Amino acid sequence: MLYQAPLTDSGERRLKTIRDTEDGFRIAEEDLTMRGAGDLIGTAQSGLPKFRVADMERQSALMAVAQTDARALLTSDPGLDGPRGRAARLLLWLLDQDRAIRLISVG
Repeated sequence: MLYQAPLTDSGERRLKTIRDTEDGFRIAEEDLTMRGAGDLIGTAQSGLPKFRVADMERQSALMAVAQTDARALLTSDPGLDGPRGRAARLLLWLLDQDRAIRLISVG
């Protein structure tokens, strides 16, 4: 990672997060807190979320359940080849988010 002095407070916070964890979910949570929702899988970096089912701010408990379930699915079926994995692929396709499948192995 590169930066040019002086390091901003948000830059310092981002670097601290990356230093403190390798958990991609935790890093994404911190980034979401700092930057806002935007288009999480696409190219937009700020603005209103484009979820068709859930509102990340109002339904944070639901998002926590979804995150736990996603981690369990990826642990048990990393290639999304089983019945639940195929169902997840179909759901991503239906929600026009299937390009996320290629990002799964990144963490």
